[in-house]
Amino acid sequence: MLSPYNELINAAKSGSVVSFPTDTVPALAVDPQKTEAIYQLKQRSLDKPLILMGASPDDLWHYVEGTPDERQTWQELANQHWPGALTLVLPASAKVPAGMNPSGSGTLGIRVPDCAIAQKLLSVTGPLATTSANRSGEPPLREAAAIAAAFPSVCVLEPEAYQNRLGSGLPSTVVQWTGGDWRILRQGAVEL
Repeated sequence: MLSPYNELINAAKSGSVVSFPTDTVPALAVDPQKTEAIYQLKQRSLDKPLILMGASPDDLWHYVEGTPDERQTWQELANQHWPGALTLVLPASAKVPAGMNPSGSGTLGIRVPDCAIAQKLLSVTGPLATTSANRSGEPPLREAAAIAAAFPSVCVLEPEAYQNRLGSGLPSTVVQWTGGDWRILRQGAVEL
């Protein structure tokens, strides 16, 4: 259902799945403790982790753990591309709910979107577990009305709240820290 901003915030805070635009493709998002709702809605395999999206890097760093040197390396890359379409897959800290990565790999993807309305929402809700708004195996849905039709139980931010501006349509670039270097898992909007 298409929802105004305040209604969407209330739904997100109550643990419901919501949808809002980002700088790439619209997101399905939920409280990190309630991730099973997204897996069911999308018919998503449990071996595919979700991304923790936050309004700022400071909202995300305590969800990952590494040596001081590793953290400096991670922050340097984040400073170059955040906010933006870059997802960093890093060693997860004990604060990460198991549902964020049910396969138990011990990692977590984190990202700060370059989208004012997404940052505004996330600054109020706190970091949310996110994925693209589509059923697994299908292309990401781009329009709010299409998302609302595909997922009738989801609060979808009404287009008026963001002047109907759409993201790039390209997924984020996903890079994983391997303990000494970066490995590109998916080449997306950010060229590395």
